[in-house]
Amino acid sequence: MAPSNKANRKAVLDAAAWMFNVVTSVGIIIVNKALMATYGFSFATTLTGLHFATTTLIMAVLRWLGYIQSSHLPLPELLKFVLFANFSIVGMNVSLMWNSVGFYQIAKLSMIPVSCFLEVVMDKIRYSRDTKLSIAVVLLGVSVCTVTDVSVNTKGFIAAFIAVWSTSLQQYYVHHLQRRYNLSSFNLLGHTAPAQAGTLLLLGPFLDYLLTNKRFDSYSYNLVSVMFIIVSCTIAVGTNLSQFICIGRFTAVSFQVLGHMKTILVLIIGFFFFGQEGLNVHVVLGMILAVAGMIWYGNASSKPGGKEHHRSLSLPTSR
Repeated sequence: MAPSNKANRKAVLDAAAWMFNVVTSVGIIIVNKALMATYGFSFATTLTGLHFATTTLIMAVLRWLGYIQSSHLPLPELLKFVLFANFSIVGMNVSLMWNSVGFYQIAKLSMIPVSCFLEVVMDKIRYSRDTKLSIAVVLLGVSVCTVTDVSVNTKGFIAAFIAVWSTSLQQYYVHHLQRRYNLSSFNLLGHTAPAQAGTLLLLGPFLDYLLTNKRFDSYSYNLVSVMFIIVSCTIAVGTNLSQFICIGRFTAVSFQVLGHMKTILVLIIGFFFFGQEGLNVHVVLGMILAVAGMIWYGNASSKPGGKEHHRSLSLPTSR
């Protein structure tokens, strides 16, 4: 295949991966918002466990049909990943509950510099001046249109700190494990989803009760709420898979930076379809600034020297 054809094919696949992630991520946010706000299903951790249980089922079917080949992931690596991933989920839920929305958004934004730090330390990545500036523009733009009230307390800060570092480590390891053990996105998700489903379904109801003072088994289920739960779980399969595909094809930093396009889209959808107030010049300018920064980042990081290894890494492949 000619180099130009390879480049075009990669560009198409990259765009498809991002679109897949954006559509499923925005979709699940809208469905979960309706499920929790309209129907009062406030069991976020348990719902995430159901998401991973559904993902486990789909991966098992695909493996049975022969679409996923057998692979190996050492148990210590699996346990490490599941620890980071579960702390990420629980930490984000607790952080949102204990902090103001403004500080929660600041914590989410801080994942970008933390992810950069991990890449610099672990992979010896060097960023060009333009790449660094573009990231700063994205951070500024998203903060302008999302951060409003900012208040913090000790326990909220600790929850946010744990959430930020565990999420950044989980996303770093998605890319790292795929490279090191030559795993596809399907392979890695097939290894990690069952462990996450089991732990979250075991601990989720207890944690949700502590956070909401409501019992999962006492919720008044009806046909509509159950349908929303099923739709949420179905979309979650795509969300989980697309995250692994995107981080595998790119890096955790690129996923974080360009992923804030989802934040902008959710804001726009909220303003136009849910009648949220607050769409003003201030917010619009923040959105424009964020999108401009994302475009700049995509261009800067793809140029020679925009984002490169300081030295080559020797990553053994284990089977």
